[in-house]
Amino acid sequence: MAGMLAALNHDLQTLIEEARSGLVRLGIEGTGFGTGTIWHADGLILTNAHVAQERLLTVQFPDGTERPGEVVARDLSLDLAAVLVEAHDLPALPLGDSRALRPGSCVVALGFPWGVEAATSGVVIGHGSQMPERPAIGREWLAVSLQLRPGHSGGALLDAHGRLVGINTIMASPEVGLAIPVHVAKDFVRVALRSRQATSLAA
Repeated sequence: MAGMLAALNHDLQTLIEEARSGLVRLGIEGTGFGTGTIWHADGLILTNAHVAQERLLTVQFPDGTERPGEVVARDLSLDLAAVLVEAHDLPALPLGDSRALRPGSCVVALGFPWGVEAATSGVVIGHGSQMPERPAIGREWLAVSLQLRPGHSGGALLDAHGRLVGINTIMASPEVGLAIPVHVAKDFVRVALRSRQATSLAA
C-alpha cells in the first residue's frame, strides 16, 4: 500500500510540474492577481471575464518575465475572456475531453490564489447544465470536489493525464468548485476571434 501511495504521489507531482509552465499569473491593476491558461503557442491566453475586467493586463510567465497583455474578447455570460500577448512558442496545455469525464474522475486545479502558485486535487462530482449549485443558470459546468481560492480563477483544471479539461471559475460551496468545460472554451475562442487576425489561433 505504501508503495502504491508513493507512486501515486510521484505521478501527481510530475503532472503538476509539467503543467505549471502552461499557466501565467495575471496582474490586474488595483485588484490583485488572477490566473491565465495558455491556449495557443502564439500568445493566446484564456481566463475568466471577471478576472479580465481591464483592457490591459500584466502577464507574468513562470520564468519571471513580464509582458503586456490585451483583452481581445470577453463574454460575461460564459465568464470567459481571451488575452493576447506578443509571444511565440509558448507551452500551451494539451486539450482533453471534458465530456468524457465521469463522477469520480481525478482532476487537479492549478492557479495563483493571492498571487501564489498553488495546486489542489479532487474528483469530478458531475457535469452538465443541471448543477444544483447553479440551478438558475442554463449553462454547462464541471462540478469538482476541491477548493478554489481567490486567484485560482482562470487557471487550468487538468485530468489524470495532464490535459486541460476546464477553466477554474468559482466556489459554489465550501466543498464544491465549478469550472467551465474545455469544449465550451473551444466554442468561445472560435466565435470570439472569428473576426480578428488572430482567427488562426482558435484552432
